[in-house]
Amino acid sequence: MKHPIATTSRFLYLNLWAFFLLFSGIALAVIPLYRLGVVAVIIQVAIVLFVERGAVNIFNTWSDKKRKYNVLIERNRVEFRQDTFGEYMDAPCGRLLVKIVLRDLGLSDCYKPMRKAHNGFWACKKENFRRQNVSVYINPKYSVRTDNSEI
Repeated sequence: MKHPIATTSRFLYLNLWAFFLLFSGIALAVIPLYRLGVVAVIIQVAIVLFVERGAVNIFNTWSDKKRKYNVLIERNRVEFRQDTFGEYMDAPCGRLLVKIVLRDLGLSDCYKPMRKAHNGFWACKKENFRRQNVSVYINPKYSVRTDNSEI
C-alpha cells in the first residue's frame, strides 16, 4: 500500500527547503570568484559544501517525515489536539508537514491560529532562558507485568 504522502507533488512540497538549498548551492558554485584569488575560492567551496550538505540532510529525512505524518494523523484522528503539533512548528519543513496533516484531516483552517500562536524558528523568548519547572505525570491506568511469562 502506498503511503499517503508518497506522491511526487507532496515529496516536492515537503522538501521545498531542500530544493531551495540545493539550487542556492548550485548558484553559489557558479559565481566566478576565482578572479578574486584562492582564498575566495576556498571560502566559496566551504559555503557551497555546507549548503549542499544541509540539502542532502533534509532529503534524507523522507522516511522520518512519513513516520511523523502517521504519528500526527493517529494522534489527531479522533479529536484535534493542537499540542501535538508544537514541536513540528519550530522548523520550516515541520510547518509544511503540519499543513499537509491538517489538510488531510480536513482542518486546514486550524493552521493560521497555530502559526500565530507559535513564534517560529528565529523568535527568542525570555522563557527559554529561565529555569523551568518540570513535572512528571504517572498514568494510573498503566500496569507493569511482573511475571516473565510470554504473551
